[in-house]
Amino acid sequence: MNIVNRKPILKGWSADKKYCITDEKGKRFLLRVSDIAQYDAKQAEFVMMQRVASLGVPMCLPVEFGTCDEGVYSIQSWIDGESAEDLIPLLSSEKQYDYGFEAGQILRRIHSIPAPDSQEDWAARFNRKIDTKIRNYSECPIKYPKGQAFIDYINANRHLLNGRPQTYQHGDYHIGNMLVDRNGKLYIIDFNRNDYGDPWEEFNRIVWCAQRSALFASGIVDGYFCSDVPAEFWKLLALYISSNTLSSVYWAIPYGKSEVKTMLDQAEDVLAWYDNMTNTIPTWYTHDTV
Repeated sequence: MNIVNRKPILKGWSADKKYCITDEKGKRFLLRVSDIAQYDAKQAEFVMMQRVASLGVPMCLPVEFGTCDEGVYSIQSWIDGESAEDLIPLLSSEKQYDYGFEAGQILRRIHSIPAPDSQEDWAARFNRKIDTKIRNYSECPIKYPKGQAFIDYINANRHLLNGRPQTYQHGDYHIGNMLVDRNGKLYIIDFNRNDYGDPWEEFNRIVWCAQRSALFASGIVDGYFCSDVPAEFWKLLALYISSNTLSSVYWAIPYGKSEVKTMLDQAEDVLAWYDNMTNTIPTWYTHDTV
């Protein structure tokens, strides 16, 4: 591809360098550049993106993969649109819910890809993660005022991890990794944290959705389960959100006081939604009310 213009994209948490590039025909693409040490991981990511795209998932389509002087690169199709987290909260209640419902249906399609047979047992793997997070939290100089509620809920519900299935995961599925194009179509972006695991764990980022739009978050759950949500899902979701929230505060410290405050505020929201982890269905969930 003959690139005639390259403009950096500074938004996002990825370690990748991202650019909007333009070819000689004036067509725009997304260029991602990573350290050459990540070649194998980035190649696997590109291959899986091709597989996801073949399912008809609306996304940045993988176009080209290779190496360059700066490292390993991938070129993806460019989506001309607006961030879903900025646009969707401004829409009508019905539209917010409908976009969420569509996002839930898309996620179910992504989860139709099974994990490899060689994948480690989920309970063993995630319990190890939990142990590490609890240890790191206990050593963290900053604590949530009612953080013990997360630990107590996790330890009382670890048994729910036993026998859970595993599938391909987007890895960071929330409203901040979605775009709405000029025609109003929803797209999923940023597969750079893709992994395999319990498909229900993928909902652990729904807190970001709920903070922006409770209706959008509710729609995701209903869309995924075709409006028939099993009780077991809510119990596991509370465990996954507790685990994720527990690790967020020490993750945020290197990024400064502002990011720490974001995580402290989010933990406060989570504890309010779950009544200090005593209720398994969060208060933001509004089933079929629009």
